[in-house]
Amino acid sequence: MYPSLKHDTSLLELSGITKQFGGVSALCEVSLHIRHGEIYGLIGPNGAGKTTLFNILTGLYQADRGQFTFNNIKYNGNSKPHVLARAGIARTFQNIRLFSNMTILENVMVGRHLRTHSGVWGALTRNATARSEEKATIEYACSLLSYVGINRPYQTLAKNLSYGEQRRLEIARALATEPKILALDEPVAGMNATETANLKELLQTIRAKGITILLIEHDVKFILNLCDRLAVLNHGKKIAEGQPEAIRCNPEVIEAYLGVDPVPPSRCI
Repeated sequence: MYPSLKHDTSLLELSGITKQFGGVSALCEVSLHIRHGEIYGLIGPNGAGKTTLFNILTGLYQADRGQFTFNNIKYNGNSKPHVLARAGIARTFQNIRLFSNMTILENVMVGRHLRTHSGVWGALTRNATARSEEKATIEYACSLLSYVGINRPYQTLAKNLSYGEQRRLEIARALATEPKILALDEPVAGMNATETANLKELLQTIRAKGITILLIEHDVKFILNLCDRLAVLNHGKKIAEGQPEAIRCNPEVIEAYLGVDPVPPSRCI
């Protein structure tokens, strides 16, 4: 089901992504590349443009300029969300967006229907193909709930989960689409230390299965200890990209976060 790791090959390349809202530049000529099988972080102060970039990659926003190549296919930054999801880009949101009055099983099944084929006619007639697909979807959704560590009755409503479990449910729903890249917008926001440690372990397990992970996170310690490489945005521009060791003591990054000018040589984030 999952591909082997290919750290030497590029999965996602962004070139000159630019986005403005009125006269405000949210992104300005942002370019970066993400390799198969790595955990790639996107950090920066509030308003740096991180979520805007996510929204362009997932089709919620249209880029004013620039393009990106995903899995060797070029996109102009104006593709529809369902096209990009089918191509293999799945995401979660900064503010949890579950179907709160649906069961946890149904929430995951929603994501899985991207890969089903029976269509409206099959759903109406309940033919053998549709029944077989529904059974397979239920089994797959159950396995994903177990995989992300949600050990609740399948008929539990999503709104009755704890905050940490809701985050994991969002990840299970995204995984149900069989993504090549999993984009997570602040996955540990609001979590306690135990929940954060458990999620870190889950993300490492997902990566070990060959799924590339792209994440935004304000918990700098968490992301520096997790990611293979990072990019840093500030005022819509990329100011740094590299391994955590290089980012940690980069003067421009420190100034962006701490407002220290000039930056003491020994200061690191």
